[in-house]
This record gives sequence, C-alpha cells and structure tokens, in this order.
Amino acid sequence: MPNGAPTDSAQAEPLPRRLRRAAFVDRDGTLNPDFHYLADAARLELYRGVPEGIRLLREHGYLVICVTNQSGVERGLYTAEDVDRIHARLNEMLRRSGAEIDAFYYCPHAPERGCACRKPGTELFTRAAHDWAIDLPSSAMIGDRGLDVRAGERLGMLTVFVPQMGHVGEAEAELRVEGLRPDLVAPSFRGAVQQLLTRG
Repeated sequence: MPNGAPTDSAQAEPLPRRLRRAAFVDRDGTLNPDFHYLADAARLELYRGVPEGIRLLREHGYLVICVTNQSGVERGLYTAEDVDRIHARLNEMLRRSGAEIDAFYYCPHAPERGCACRKPGTELFTRAAHDWAIDLPSSAMIGDRGLDVRAGERLGMLTVFVPQMGHVGEAEAELRVEGLRPDLVAPSFRGAVQQLLTRG
C-alpha cells in the first residue's frame, strides 16, 4: 500500500460534524403580527427590532431557524406556495438590515391530525438539528405561545417567552394553566435576544 493511502478503518470513520447552536424562533406573533392565517406576502410586517435581533444572533454565532405551525395549508386557506412566498418576503425584508433566517420549517397540518411535526411536537426541531448539525441542549427557543415553551422544554433548550403585543395577559394565563415556566421572559424580540446573549 502506498504511504499515506487511507486504511479501510479510516474510510469507515468519517470525521464528526461540528455541532452548532441555534436560536429557534416562532413566526406569527413573534417576528411579525399574527393576522390569523396570513396568506398574502404583501401583508407581512415585522415587529420593530426583529431585524436587529436576528442580526445580533448571527453575529454571535447562532444559526437562526424559524419553526412555525401553518395549519391554514391543510384547512385550504392558503397553499404551501403561499407559505414559501411569505418566507421569501420575510428574508427579503431582513436582508435590508443585514439579517437573515437560515432556514424555515413549518407544519401544514390541522391540530386534530395529531401529527408529531406540529408544535409542541418536536419533529421539526430534530429534523433541523440533523440537517444543520445543531446541538439542541446549547440552543434556545424564542416564541410567544405556551406551545413554543413546551417544545423547547421537551428538547432541553433554553426557553425565551415573548408575549405577543396586545395579548400579554392571555399569554401569561396560558403559561399558568399549562404549568410552564420559561427560562427568560422579555417584552420584545430584541429584548429576548439581548437577554439570551447575556446568558451566554
């Protein structure tokens, strides 16, 4: 065998992928106002401070992965193509401020389907972790609903709760009813990011 040629054992043991940390973010009610079954990308608006918050996350080495429930697809209120257009528009708006979401994962099913991909199910998170080599225990979940907190808890992630603007009382009541205690609570997405980065 020539010097330097790989052995069979070396070929059988590829180098491990370097794991990264991620900030998983909800979409409606967290990054943008929740219009209840948003179908038209032209109606998309971002909350103030969202582009800056996402840019900060990326500057500090976080992947930013959006995980969202979009039952309107199965309900026939909009199509998968509509969802893709909204996500493309979202990133187009973010890029104006030097920010970007690395990937979008969404569940198209209605709650009664009982699927594993609808939050608080964890299938989309584990799929993203596989696709992007993410270390879930060193990652975080930022969202405005108890189901976001529940999903993060199930995977051992840091949970950051950002009540939807105008619905603080309802959101906090939901947490109490479900017995959820997020690790961090912030009044805005940018505030959530700042708290997360302070925690290291």
